[in-house]
Amino acid sequence: MGRGKITKKEKTKGKITKEEVLKVLKNVVDPEIGINIVDLGFIYKIDVNGKKVNISMTLTNPSCPMHAMFIHEVEDAIKAVFDDVDVKVQLVFDPPWSPERMSKDAKKKLGIE
Repeated sequence: MGRGKITKKEKTKGKITKEEVLKVLKNVVDPEIGINIVDLGFIYKIDVNGKKVNISMTLTNPSCPMHAMFIHEVEDAIKAVFDDVDVKVQLVFDPPWSPERMSKDAKKKLGIE
């Protein structure tokens, strides 16, 4: 997808924070739109408890055929950066996603402003 390969020695061994997780998730790009999932507003919630990371995210619609791919991409991105992390990704559709959730940059790229 949209992230480069991260080698073992680039992994972070320190404390995992929500902000660091968000930075990592900016490398996960929707291949159809070409914009990362954070700027698209897909990330609803990130809970970090030690080495456990729980992410609630959505997609543009519940019938998106790429839902499994997105879950794996998010899990793989987090595991590539943080050592010995336990990642759980849950897809949620309440509240439903809408273009208002997108960042200004994403809206501009899509001509929605």
